[in-house]
Amino acid sequence: METAQDLAENYSKAFNGRIGFGRRPVLLSIDFVLAYTTPGAALFAQGVVDAVAASVPLYAAARAAGVPLVYTQVIYDAEGRNGGAFVAKVPLLKSMTSDNPLTHIVPELPPAAADTILVKQYPSAFFGTNLAAMLVWMGVDTLILTGCSTSGCVRATAVDGCSHGFRVIVPEECVGDRHAAPHQANLFDIQSKYGDVVSRQEVLDYFAALKP
Repeated sequence: METAQDLAENYSKAFNGRIGFGRRPVLLSIDFVLAYTTPGAALFAQGVVDAVAASVPLYAAARAAGVPLVYTQVIYDAEGRNGGAFVAKVPLLKSMTSDNPLTHIVPELPPAAADTILVKQYPSAFFGTNLAAMLVWMGVDTLILTGCSTSGCVRATAVDGCSHGFRVIVPEECVGDRHAAPHQANLFDIQSKYGDVVSRQEVLDYFAALKP
């Protein structure tokens, strides 16, 4: 039976390089909404609650450094038709309509007037949105990914971010999932192939070194 050390040694032969930070970052807040942080809600996840709390100082540091913030929400039409196969696969998502308060962004991380809020219907923040075009216009080269879930929308956005040519950075304390197993597995995979999984402190240090 393979151990975690076996896995790490196996991957280190081909993967696990480091891309590093660039010069023009944006902080992306992926689906930090009440559906994941409200006890009793079907999508509630303690891991997301913890990630929200860990993200508060990171968002404050980003604003102090003049780093742009982009938020995403998942909202569907009344029949879930604009969610297509994703809603068919996860019918619970059909309840995420604009009149459902669980789609609201968590109060711990409120958007400011200058922030951008994108509405998406699929896992990646890039799919079906103008995110890529907006980031190119802004001259962004680095994506700091926070949000949920690690195994779903965070991973999908990391893959697409890498595919679009951005440096992908994931502060591990600031992403969350329903269970530790998919959370850790997807952090491992992101680190191996699509971006850098780092500590929150490393991102805080990076922001502190930027000139606002």
